[in-house]
Amino acid sequence: MKDEEALRSCIASGVDFDEMGYAMSRFEIESEFYDAADTVNQASNSRSKFKKPLSALDHEIAQLTKLKSEPKEHFSKEVPGKRHLPVSTVKMLAGREGNYSGRGRFSAADCCHMLSRYLPVNGPWPVDQTTSRAYVSQFSADGSLFVAGFQASQIRIYDVERGWKIQKDILAKSLRWTVTDTSLSPDQRHLVYASMSPIVHIVDVGSGTMESLANVTEIHDGLDFSAADDGGYSFGIFSLKFSTDGRELVAGSSDDCIYVYDLEANKLSLRILAHTSDVNTVCFGDESGHLIYSGSDDNLCKVWDRRCLNVKGKPAGVLMGHLEGITFIDSRGDGRYLISNGKDQAIKLWDIRKMSSNASCNLGFRSYEWDYRWMDYPPQARDLKHPCDQSVATYKGHSVLRTLIRCHFSPVYSTGQKYIYTGSHDSCVYVYDLVSGEQVAALKYHTSPVRDCSWHPSQPMLVSSSWDGDVVRWEFPGNGEAAPPLNKKRIRRRQFYL
Repeated sequence: MKDEEALRSCIASGVDFDEMGYAMSRFEIESEFYDAADTVNQASNSRSKFKKPLSALDHEIAQLTKLKSEPKEHFSKEVPGKRHLPVSTVKMLAGREGNYSGRGRFSAADCCHMLSRYLPVNGPWPVDQTTSRAYVSQFSADGSLFVAGFQASQIRIYDVERGWKIQKDILAKSLRWTVTDTSLSPDQRHLVYASMSPIVHIVDVGSGTMESLANVTEIHDGLDFSAADDGGYSFGIFSLKFSTDGRELVAGSSDDCIYVYDLEANKLSLRILAHTSDVNTVCFGDESGHLIYSGSDDNLCKVWDRRCLNVKGKPAGVLMGHLEGITFIDSRGDGRYLISNGKDQAIKLWDIRKMSSNASCNLGFRSYEWDYRWMDYPPQARDLKHPCDQSVATYKGHSVLRTLIRCHFSPVYSTGQKYIYTGSHDSCVYVYDLVSGEQVAALKYHTSPVRDCSWHPSQPMLVSSSWDGDVVRWEFPGNGEAAPPLNKKRIRRRQFYL
């Protein structure tokens, strides 16, 4: 196992991993097994022992997560009554040497059980410091590259394996307001970036030019997402994703639509009037590319199946539960589960098998006026519940204000997708345990909202990007040296937010 040496060094250093500090977030179970009103409230204790949660998610996804991230019974059978405690790394290594499994090696779940205990909470170490707000963080699929997008028309691609040296410094073209999203192709040869414009630009990542000035040192080809019958109306693109095969792009826009662009044919292949308000987020549901998930300011998540999309453009189903607009969606990649971040200050976990055919529930109970771009969330709204909530679980503790803050599942390889993590308006990164709902980490350094963050696909490393202009990495155990003091820079304030 390639991380074994790092884990051995951690053990030798005498760190007590059982004191990692699990603090309880507000966790609401929305399933037939529990009353939807049940919540768990416990004061945060950053040095508490692992404790069995007062309640836990009782759903198929909980069992799937445990199968991916818990060791086999032969490693824990000698600790009667303590099955809920993590099995120590020493015991795991001894069990492997003793061939408890009969296979002479760890299973994928055994590896995840070990790696998922070593959360990337040390640091931070600087990746970049600018005077412009950072909007986007993204590791490549293999973790060798990292992409950061900034408001000042700049996108940087870092070579992670070469000490975070800048491989590509891109000055974006036709930028309106900010870089709203970027997406790196699966083969890592091309990067697309979007703005408040219907034109998406594509950059050759593999070219030898480090400084990529749009149409000066390199051509940034424009992909026109505007339809021929839209009357020349200009709109902005909030969300942009490559398909797994790299042949298509899906986009969500300010004109309430979802777009699919065929890169091989170099033309728009699908336009759906999907919602009744801005489509802030879209993604493919699985590797097939047939399923598309979308989230909007109309408070709804929708599921689109391109195999049975009729001429009326109706979704395969609708997921209700958020009380305010949805800022981001992340798919588990299995065509079944997804999470969404909402302006109601909550992440929701969804099982698309619980979706309904249409949005039949009227949110007539809202009795307050609120704008997330400049107001705090109303105290009277914090305990409201959607009367037709179809979500599996709700995770609270972070804040979603001022900007479209993003959330993600943790990596499959190192954690078995055991965690959910998110940026926050209060300048922190929060990590939640998917099954128990516990807040397992709160990374505090930034001085402005953390809009995006990205967990390395195979290493205990997380990178956060903030409106304070800093892009920093958090690791476990780190490189053996203390995190250096980071110089804070004043970020020029603007009147409006995205």
